[in-house]
Amino acid sequence: MTETTSDAPNAIDTDYEIGQDNIDGQLGPFGFDIHNPVFLISGLSIVAFVFYALALPEQAASIFGWLRPFLTSTFDWFFLLSANVFVLFCLALIFSPWGGVRLGGPDAKPDYSYAGWFAMLFAAGMGIGLMFFGVLEPAYYFGTPWGDEPLGVVRPFTEDGALIPENVGEARRMALAATSYHWALHPWAIYAVVALALALFSFNKGLPLSIRSAFYPIFGEKVWGWTGHIIDTLAVFATLFGLATSLGLGAQQANAGMNYVYGIPNNLTVQVILITVITAIALISVLRGLDGGVKVLSEINMVIALLLLLFVLFTAGAVPILGEFAKGVLAYTREVIPLSNPFGREDTGYMQGWTAFYWAWWISWSPFVGMFIARVSRGRTVREFLISVLVIPSLVSVLWMAVFGGSAINDMIANPETSAVMANVIETYSPELSLFAMLDSLPFSAVTSTIGIILVIVFFVTSSDSGSLVIDTITAGGKVDAPVPQRIFWCTFEGAVAIALLIGGGLNALQAMVISTGLPFTLVLLLMCWAILKGLMSEQR
Repeated sequence: MTETTSDAPNAIDTDYEIGQDNIDGQLGPFGFDIHNPVFLISGLSIVAFVFYALALPEQAASIFGWLRPFLTSTFDWFFLLSANVFVLFCLALIFSPWGGVRLGGPDAKPDYSYAGWFAMLFAAGMGIGLMFFGVLEPAYYFGTPWGDEPLGVVRPFTEDGALIPENVGEARRMALAATSYHWALHPWAIYAVVALALALFSFNKGLPLSIRSAFYPIFGEKVWGWTGHIIDTLAVFATLFGLATSLGLGAQQANAGMNYVYGIPNNLTVQVILITVITAIALISVLRGLDGGVKVLSEINMVIALLLLLFVLFTAGAVPILGEFAKGVLAYTREVIPLSNPFGREDTGYMQGWTAFYWAWWISWSPFVGMFIARVSRGRTVREFLISVLVIPSLVSVLWMAVFGGSAINDMIANPETSAVMANVIETYSPELSLFAMLDSLPFSAVTSTIGIILVIVFFVTSSDSGSLVIDTITAGGKVDAPVPQRIFWCTFEGAVAIALLIGGGLNALQAMVISTGLPFTLVLLLMCWAILKGLMSEQR
């Protein structure tokens, strides 16, 4: 632990033993490490939810269908405003004197190289999302009017599908700007807030690696009681439903690819089988642990993803696409403030249907991704950590969208009447097919589509096993070596929740639950910013 300044209290360090005694669990039935009420409340609630969605799927589908539009239309301003706070908070810390604080103490050394660190970051943070939306989102914004065009969006096609050449450039620019907004600074700032809080209070203050630990400067000893139980339980719910949404999207996309390439039926039964099989594979990785399972799979997957990215880049035209990437970065820089405005907007379809959902999704993922990032970030300074987590992943995400989305847009421009992307993404809105429709316009489509399916599945596995390790840590009071039966329980029920949501409403159900759990956890993250400040004030710079 680092030393503290003479004028700052060090109660966090001196009271640690008391807190740890209060949160230690005990082995219960089936070898579970029962961490006070958190494991029982969250575990029983998830079991009850799965049985309800499976027993009454029509009723569940009706509720989910109402819940998502209600939440996004009512709280869209709150999600946008909160995400802006997280970005500004992280930028302020980068330039503050506290940026020199080292996570783990002045003499701490990084546990992983930059290459291994970034591989785990991407595989856990946005793998399935980039695969699912990498083609869909830029192509959708380009080919359809998204909202009431208050930001100068123009249509590149006439009502009968004919190209309007003079509108293509502006439509493409805004498509990349609007896509980049959802995948650059804002989501990574959300992850960074949680990761920084956990790393600071665990590595520097000696507290358990649990969400509640970040709130010790605010609530003191109450974090070991019901205040902490509520915080950790909300984190479990947010993480589980955020993961279930990603797993559901991954199953839909893998199934769509198998249908597109091999003619395997694209239906709920196949998707349930996929989730079951992949959850079983994830169990093996979970049992191997962080270094033997998640890290190895993440690095393999990132190599395959890089190869696919390079293939699409060079076969679709590297020079023009890289030019569009540069234009996309400039467009994002220019439009990020108007797109971040939470008030007086007319483009409600974009703000509520896309942005509010995305922010809720990233927030619900933040306990999972944040804890995962924290565990592999010891030894970095606050400034190094925030720059790395914010800037580098943002640029890579924008590059991914520019390459895959840019290739799809090129096909739409060149072949407006026969484009498979146009037909599957715009006309019939089949987002799970968008990647494979784009690859179909390039050489060796059968091979690359198969690689795409493998990528989705492995991203599926890394998300599942990483998430179960994190939930396991939260419910075990911050322990990173919780009993094996408990890891199996959470990994199994991640898959079960994804299946229940698919049966109980499909995409609407997945999105409704991620928003409903992301909403209360947004308040947790806002409070966490204040806790980070209080924690940094007691650190020697």
